[in-house]
Formats: sequence, C-alpha cells, structure tokens
Amino acid sequence: MNEIYELSGDYIPLCDLLKTCGVCDTGGMAKHFIAEGNVLVDGQVELRKTNKIRVGQLVSGDGFTIKVVAAA
Repeated sequence: MNEIYELSGDYIPLCDLLKTCGVCDTGGMAKHFIAEGNVLVDGQVELRKTNKIRVGQLVSGDGFTIKVVAAA
C-alpha cells in the first residue's frame, strides 16, 4: 500500500496517522504495532507512539509507505 497523506496542521501523531491511513484498525492497535518496532520514520525504526509526523516525512513498514505532504 502506497499512500499520500495531506497534512492540514503542523503535525499528526504517528499512531493517529497509522489509524487514519488504514494501516491499523484502532489507535490501540497502532500503538502496539509501533511498540513492536514495525514502523520506520525516514528509514529509522520509531518506537515513540505519539512521535510528531510533519510534512516531508516518510512513514513505512512491511507492506506500506505513507508520504506526508502539505494539504493543498
């Protein structure tokens, strides 16, 4: 799954991004998914569940890639 997420504010917490984009069904599942080391932010393993994801960052993992861009 390759997704482009249009960010309207300054940032979105990582767990909310995964839930919004459909990588995880719930926020709780997203937090557990992150804690297991399944998520990369800009190529580095990210374990902080509420890490602030900003425009220009790339969130990826096994079977998914989310590019964060500014809302039009």
